[in-house]
Amino acid sequence: MARRTITTGLLPPPGYAHAAVVEAGERLAFMAGAVPLDATGALVGEGDPAAQTRQVLANLATALHDVGTGLRHVIASTVYVATTRHQDLPEVWEVVRASALSDGPHTSTLLGVSFLGYTGQLVEITATAVIP
Repeated sequence: MARRTITTGLLPPPGYAHAAVVEAGERLAFMAGAVPLDATGALVGEGDPAAQTRQVLANLATALHDVGTGLRHVIASTVYVATTRHQDLPEVWEVVRASALSDGPHTSTLLGVSFLGYTGQLVEITATAVIP
């Protein structure tokens, strides 16, 4: 199983680990970016980063379940937020921290970007998970 670490001597990270070590022989799932679209392809939470994050997490959980794992087994993620407002990043991060994705804790990077693939899309999350 993955071993997650917080490095002594560094500022403790808010809701994520500094490193995740996976022993040889583990099965890993490298997930495509989860997006805030429902099963019909409609955007969920237009203009609302928190609502989009909840949909992204739900979609990521569904995709992880399909390959035999779940949010709590994620060892690494990248959270993309399309915004010019810095305050949107901690708003999105609080939704991530409140989810099972933070049960690890996993390693994570939170990024502000210019835009994402779908019109109106504000949030996307990629992940790597251990398959127990």
